[in-house]
Amino acid sequence: MISRKQIWIALVLTASVAMISGCKKKHPIQPAATPPAAASPVAQLTATPSTITAGDQVVLSWKTTDATSVSIDGMGSVPSAGVKTVTPTQTTTYHLTASGPGGNTDATATVTVNPAQAAVAVPQNNSSMTAEQMFKANVQDIFFDYDSYNVRTGDESVLSKAAAYLAAHPDIKVVIGGYCDERGSNEYNLTLGQSRADSARKILEQDGVAPNRLRVVSYGKERPFCSEHTESCWQQNRRAGFSMDGAAGN
Repeated sequence: MISRKQIWIALVLTASVAMISGCKKKHPIQPAATPPAAASPVAQLTATPSTITAGDQVVLSWKTTDATSVSIDGMGSVPSAGVKTVTPTQTTTYHLTASGPGGNTDATATVTVNPAQAAVAVPQNNSSMTAEQMFKANVQDIFFDYDSYNVRTGDESVLSKAAAYLAAHPDIKVVIGGYCDERGSNEYNLTLGQSRADSARKILEQDGVAPNRLRVVSYGKERPFCSEHTESCWQQNRRAGFSMDGAAGN
């Protein structure tokens, strides 16, 4: 039989357990973490050079971060970063817009275009100039876009002037050299240089210069006019160059 003492001890123990259980610290419910706000897009747009003469080229380069959509006025959608060569005919402000989850931003770059000076006719019998100087003044090099051998619209008039001078000097024969910038393999650039020289020769022939007065040679990237690793330097090396042919009379 259970004694009164045993019953009393059991009641005390039960009460103690209940008190201990009731004193346990309750942890508050933590609110859900707020996701970090999306970063605002950052955009940069540059134009090199920023001042040119009409007909010259400009290199646009841009870079954006935290943007899902990038566009440039007049060019439409573009990658988040890139480079493009343009030939503005008048002073132009290029406007880039970048959009993303964090909002919108924009960047601008202005190119000042100065009018081209009218070509000054060089007297054919200028005794103060050598034959080589007369030739260089009238038969001028032309330049090409990157990885292209298409004659630019502005350079067609340069070739027309050269053809007119050669028509007035039928004894002059010409070497047309094709040149490239440093990018790409030797073999590729030799082929590209050949194509550039051929493009210039074709227009001269169309303007009346006899084919037997024109000799074509490709120098690829082996004879650069400029050695800096910049777009403006590479542009100088992408050309069809003209010189008087020492083999004239053959």
